[in-house]
Amino acid sequence: MHASFPVWPVSRVLRWRRFIALVFFWALAACSRPTEPWHLTDVSGHLPDLDFSLTDDTGAHVTGRSFAGRATLVYFGYTHCPDVCPETMARLMQVLQQLGPDADAARIVFVSVDPARDTPTLLHAYVRAFDDRHAVGLTGADRAIEAVAQRYRVAYQMEKRDPDGAYEVTHSSAVYIFDRDGHARLLATDRDSIDAIAADLRRVIHAKDA
Repeated sequence: MHASFPVWPVSRVLRWRRFIALVFFWALAACSRPTEPWHLTDVSGHLPDLDFSLTDDTGAHVTGRSFAGRATLVYFGYTHCPDVCPETMARLMQVLQQLGPDADAARIVFVSVDPARDTPTLLHAYVRAFDDRHAVGLTGADRAIEAVAQRYRVAYQMEKRDPDGAYEVTHSSAVYIFDRDGHARLLATDRDSIDAIAADLRRVIHAKDA
């Protein structure tokens, strides 16, 4: 005995096919829906992952993997900087204040472009004066600093010494933001507001696909 199956009218079959097509279209649209745009410059896929081999402000050897699990804000500066560096660090402190408890999931990494003067001890006093919980200073040999700067397209140059032997270092002032897996995600400049940086940094911290 053969089982019998209902034979649907052609019109009903066509309506069912249209329904399936609409469901598929809606699903596809939901999957391809663009994400909310960033306030900062999106550099995802355009810069290499966080990777270096340097010395932190306690004298310990650190690499990019040392900061895995946290969003990392990398800034290239130097302790004798008269204006831009302290201003940038102060702005980043305000960003962390806006994050509240989420600040514990972020680290500010201050990479010295003046390793001749920026010893771990000096960096420790300078960086920890801004934040002794979330900020760390890094230094190293000239070649090591040059390698990291080239990796992230950071330009810097020592200016002419004055009669007392003092000098300034001209350098890029952008802040690089990496996600908890060390992928480069965003670039912040002094034109970006504290609110904008805080909002995007919070998204990076909580991103499920970071």
